[in-house]
Amino acid sequence: MRLESNPMRSRLPRLLVMMPALNEEASIAAVIDRVPRTIEGVGSVEILVVDDGSTDATAAIAREHGASVISHGRNLGVGVALQTGLAEAIRRGVHIAVNIDSDGQFSPEDIPVLAAPVIAGRVDFVTASRFKDPSLVPEMPKLKLWGNWGMSRIVSGLVGQRFADVSCGFRAYGREALLHLVLLGQFTYTQESFLVLSRSGLRMAEMPMKVRGVREHGQSRIASNLWRYAWRTLGIMFSFLRDYYPSVLFNNAALGFLVGSLGLGAFFLWHRLTTGMFSPHIWAGFVSAFLFAMAAMVVTLGQVAEMVARLRSVQERQLYLVRRYLPRLGDDELETAREEEVRDAHRR
Repeated sequence: MRLESNPMRSRLPRLLVMMPALNEEASIAAVIDRVPRTIEGVGSVEILVVDDGSTDATAAIAREHGASVISHGRNLGVGVALQTGLAEAIRRGVHIAVNIDSDGQFSPEDIPVLAAPVIAGRVDFVTASRFKDPSLVPEMPKLKLWGNWGMSRIVSGLVGQRFADVSCGFRAYGREALLHLVLLGQFTYTQESFLVLSRSGLRMAEMPMKVRGVREHGQSRIASNLWRYAWRTLGIMFSFLRDYYPSVLFNNAALGFLVGSLGLGAFFLWHRLTTGMFSPHIWAGFVSAFLFAMAAMVVTLGQVAEMVARLRSVQERQLYLVRRYLPRLGDDELETAREEEVRDAHRR
């Protein structure tokens, strides 16, 4: 009997497994075949492979093994690949989505365990954690371990909740998380997801899970260069602060300029009063005035940025309502929407 034909199961939540992939022909078949097709509390399990510009047989193999495939015309980045998967999850109207890498580092058999808190409605988002349980820390270079620890500390401070692993690519999203996620990063999505979901007030959790520390085939396209990875992810977090909390960024910058201005100004006045001369420290007066002007300018820019942030919040609320209440698109409309999404990604 087909799963969909069971009227009792048809009323249960639908789950979509999203697998971003780039040239993963060596591993994609095994990962797809190992995805559980029946999960307690779930009516149906669907598999979507987002082919991010593969030049090998990744897409063909994925279709042969029963997955639906959306292909980008060229490599746009794993961040865009996840955005494509999230858009498809919303279009299909699924209740739960799980994203898992297609390189075999994560065990598809763990999907029911990872998704269980979301299925039960206890949280809106859960991520696998490689570092929460010290006994499960995978073998990986010390530099990567240190980098993950540092990134987790930064993100935890920004979201106000302690997480041990914010870079893991094995995650489960509930319906509310799917509707609220508005991601812009092309390079990656892992840290940005925490920032966006925390701002929406959604419930987040992490689950200790054993994963492989290194790939069996090929090399990671995200963390192959740690300095590049750190620079880009820090850029994503800076952009988040600029776009959502501009007062924090601009006011602190203005305070720095103001402190410098007052310090140099006090030194200039002290020198003038004690010596009766401007030289040889007249430079301190000019620099103090310059820093004061910079502080005033940054405060003004911060006010403008704060107004833009308010408009952005309104737009995201409108997008949430559209996603939640707009009827699902038909096949023709879907194809047109997909083409527009790919064109927009190319322009970015």
